[in-house]
Amino acid sequence: MLEAVCWRGTAQRLSVQPEEGMEVIATGKLTTYPGRSKYQMVIDQIELAGEGALLKLLEDRRKRLTAEGLFDADRKRPIPFLPSVIGVVTSPTGAVIRDILHRLADRFPVHVVVWPVLVQGEGAKEQIARAIAGFNALPAAGGRVARPDLLIVARGGGSLEDLWAFNEEVVVRAAAASDIPLISAVGHETDTTLIDFASDRRAPTPTAAAEMAVPVRAELVARIAEDTARLAHAMARRLTDGATRLTGLARGLGDPASRIEQAQQRLDYATQTGEACLRRLLERFADRVGRRLPTPFEILARTEGRLTAVVRGLQVGPIERRLEQDDRELARLGRAADAAIGRFLKLEDDRVKGLERVLQANSFERVLDRGFALVRDADGSPVTSAEDARDGQPVTLKFRDGERAAVIGAGGARPRPKPVPTPPTQETLF
Repeated sequence: MLEAVCWRGTAQRLSVQPEEGMEVIATGKLTTYPGRSKYQMVIDQIELAGEGALLKLLEDRRKRLTAEGLFDADRKRPIPFLPSVIGVVTSPTGAVIRDILHRLADRFPVHVVVWPVLVQGEGAKEQIARAIAGFNALPAAGGRVARPDLLIVARGGGSLEDLWAFNEEVVVRAAAASDIPLISAVGHETDTTLIDFASDRRAPTPTAAAEMAVPVRAELVARIAEDTARLAHAMARRLTDGATRLTGLARGLGDPASRIEQAQQRLDYATQTGEACLRRLLERFADRVGRRLPTPFEILARTEGRLTAVVRGLQVGPIERRLEQDDRELARLGRAADAAIGRFLKLEDDRVKGLERVLQANSFERVLDRGFALVRDADGSPVTSAEDARDGQPVTLKFRDGERAAVIGAGGARPRPKPVPTPPTQETLF
């Protein structure tokens, strides 16, 4: 077994950080350790051993980041419909940036800000993560560089090792933490990296990312022209309908001068009618004022006559007869009530006496009169069977004329057992 060592400065620059159980290929130089007289290897570079190890590491990392919630659907944000500035994180020398710029120019030319980074190899993951964070750190307004409304992280196709920078945890976390909506366009359509799960939208290719970022300008112009024509046609139709309705209303309105003359005639007629009514009211009032007012004595005489007529109409006889009838009816009802109450009380008294006789007939005291006794224990509970009576137990015997104390099985003579007869014997003849 050959021991290996990796110095701290070299370990910080490794493209793959070793983990427990990871199969790797280490490259370095062989040296000796005089203190132990052993050979050891000083590691300069570490690579994963085979695609299977990469896939296992990738799956373990995907499960761990999924459990943290970095790939949840509720974290996804919508892509802006027409961004004014687009930030692109990619290599400045590859064909990817040319394809994106060319596609944007064909569809809808917008302002593009490119943040050049390495897309593979040592230092690529740090540059990609810093680019995403740097775009998000730009001021929203007033800065030297316009803050993008949309980010595109792009790279061309390649092997799993070539795309490994976009599977690094630092890149995935930077994409998930981006406040600016982000489209990932890494590799071809069949390539999948962890940044695709953390981004807001995944594009199969960098060209498709440019198509997702902006609409087609010609289609927008045609749609706007169509909407403008429809709006103008609707406005013209609305104005035509309004003019037609106004013309119809004007026909129904008639001649204003004629309507004013008719209103003036109605006003004159109302004025004449009002004057005539006022004249009749004044004449009636003058007639009443001209009449002689009655004296107080005349008013009192007329009032006395009306009161006399009212008094004559009042007769007390019917009222007195009605009161006499009511008194007789009330006396009759009182007598009937007294008789009914007497009968009810008599029936209840007979029923109570019958219940008393039944109670006395069923009383245990009547049983005592016939020579029986009631046996009670010390608690006063009746003893109803011989099994409940124990020898030496104190009891109370209740007779018809009083109670006596007793003890079960004490002071009494037990009955003598009957003698067993002996069989007769035969006498001998000798």
